[in-house]
Amino acid sequence: MRANLKRAFTLIEILISTMLLSIVLIGLYSVLDTQRRSVGNIKRNLDKSLEHDRAIMVLYHDILQSDGNLTIKKGERDTICIESTTNSLYELDLAKVCWLVLKDKDTLVRVEGNGYRLPLGLEDKVEVDRVLEGTKVFEVSRDKDRVFIFAKQAKKEPYTFLLQGIKAPPKPKPKKRPKKPKGLIRGNKDKNLTKDSNSTPPIDNNKLPPF
Repeated sequence: MRANLKRAFTLIEILISTMLLSIVLIGLYSVLDTQRRSVGNIKRNLDKSLEHDRAIMVLYHDILQSDGNLTIKKGERDTICIESTTNSLYELDLAKVCWLVLKDKDTLVRVEGNGYRLPLGLEDKVEVDRVLEGTKVFEVSRDKDRVFIFAKQAKKEPYTFLLQGIKAPPKPKPKKRPKKPKGLIRGNKDKNLTKDSNSTPPIDNNKLPPF
């Protein structure tokens, strides 16, 4: 009987196949690593964008849930103080919140507390949150019951929103002074007194009887 002969791979063919497989695997790994880094960068940018969007939404709700008493200071970059809002991040029933841009890295910050004034003093107890760095523009404008916000970082799309129906609280009416009673003359109260019928009339020396 003739023995069945099976052709086997030579060592050279095995080496060539291994090299080709290695090249393919290296190429695939490079592509996957590039995609992984790209997805990571996209995720980080998206997280930052969402974080900034959430921060701007905090400003939106600060104004929306306020009593309408807003103090806006115009300048190179504006400052807005919401005197009373229920949108507290630190469990305050009512909070005063100010948004302003610091010179340090042009950082937009949110200040929350009670009973403080800007600039802050050492005794003021407030919470300061850094919101946006590199804030080149921060503008706030108000026209009757409308409030417009415009914020822009360097090389990024601006954040804008418009709130309507934010009415300022009515101004307190001046207290009326009590009216003075008619006929009252200071320093001469006797003129308001009724004459006493038993009072002695003044003596006229010309009418005295002769002696």
